[in-house]
Amino acid sequence: MTSTLDTARLVEGLREQTGGFADAVAGRDPDTRVPTCPEWPLRTLVGHVGQEHRWAAELVRKGERLPIPDPRQADPGVPDEWARWLREGAEELIRAIQETGADTETQTFLGPRPAAVWLRRMLSDTCVHHYDAEFATGTAFEIADDLAAEVISENLDLLATPAFEAVRPTVAGLRGRGERIGFRPRSMEGWVITRTPDTPRWERGPVEADVVVSGAVADLMLVCSHRVPPEDDRVAVTGDRALLAHWLAHTAL
Repeated sequence: MTSTLDTARLVEGLREQTGGFADAVAGRDPDTRVPTCPEWPLRTLVGHVGQEHRWAAELVRKGERLPIPDPRQADPGVPDEWARWLREGAEELIRAIQETGADTETQTFLGPRPAAVWLRRMLSDTCVHHYDAEFATGTAFEIADDLAAEVISENLDLLATPAFEAVRPTVAGLRGRGERIGFRPRSMEGWVITRTPDTPRWERGPVEADVVVSGAVADLMLVCSHRVPPEDDRVAVTGDRALLAHWLAHTAL
């Protein structure tokens, strides 16, 4: 799983998206419902993001797998302190990557990988949860195109990794006989996914597929992340909608 962004941009992106998340939730009612994470109040969403950054930092420092923490047990403190607490968690992860070395091998749920994989994974999750926070609080979501594209690519990398099936058994349903799903952004190369008998495979380039979703790259990211339905006016779908529905039903991360 190789990022198209260098470590410096991943660091910058994590700061950007954590900062946007922090601004959206600071001082808010902790019991605010998060519609895109329907079982969570805002306090749990905040706790999850700050907790996972710190968990990933500890994992990188120790170089070994650690139990996945329960977001309901995270303590982000009082709402007026959330912004500071969130930014401190992101900086802890950045510091751990810098001190350990981005290329230093560490443990992941897919086996040994360079430590920068955790920076990429946490950036991807933070981008999506930034949207959750903005949506829950009624504020505008902003993300740079390169970061939105990175979220899509990182998610596809996970789905195309055979070992990921042990983590998410539903991805076994993504095997196929050459069916192709495409995501076509307006401002850059698109993504074409091919369902093979072994595992899904994907590539960047011109989009020719059995079903194509078109729109701004940020909106495509939200469709891929199950935050915006493909029926939303922000995107357009052409081709085999049943194929797209099957893909989305088996790709929730």
